[in-house]
Amino acid sequence: MTGLLRLSGLIDAVNEGIGKLAYWLVLVAVAVSATNAVVRYGLNTSSNAWLELQWYLFSGVFLLCAGYTFLRNEHIRIDVVLSRFSRRTQAWVDVFGIIVFMFPMTILIMVLSWPMFMDSFLTNEMSSDAGGLIRWPAKLLVPVGFFLLTAQGVSELIKRIAFLTGHRNEPGEKMHSHS
Repeated sequence: MTGLLRLSGLIDAVNEGIGKLAYWLVLVAVAVSATNAVVRYGLNTSSNAWLELQWYLFSGVFLLCAGYTFLRNEHIRIDVVLSRFSRRTQAWVDVFGIIVFMFPMTILIMVLSWPMFMDSFLTNEMSSDAGGLIRWPAKLLVPVGFFLLTAQGVSELIKRIAFLTGHRNEPGEKMHSHS
């Protein structure tokens, strides 16, 4: 179990680092958006590339931070009923949810999005809009983001199992802290 907990810690560190890097993507997205608005309305000119860059940055923040959000237990959830149960019952519900609901969905999206990215990459797909950007970087965000979310699911599963088997005192950071 010690090796698995180390793996969990590594996954947590990767998602933590990517989450903190994404803070900067938000700042860049705001700067691009503000500059684009000033140029569009102040100079009466526009560029599809700048608009698409905003979308790419937003997509990057959203997709790359899904694992970070799961690590922090900041996904929207309603724990009105679950919070009344013991920590062990909550951990069992999390184990069930991760295995039965999360993994099938994240793995399916990851697997199905990879060929779309590869096709876009190999054909150097471009935006159909005049002056638009290449599309493969945005399409790469989908399998990478869902990989990071799946990896964080593995980490959370390890932590819950370690808690249930007595190898850890707490099931996970801020477990079921929202209502």
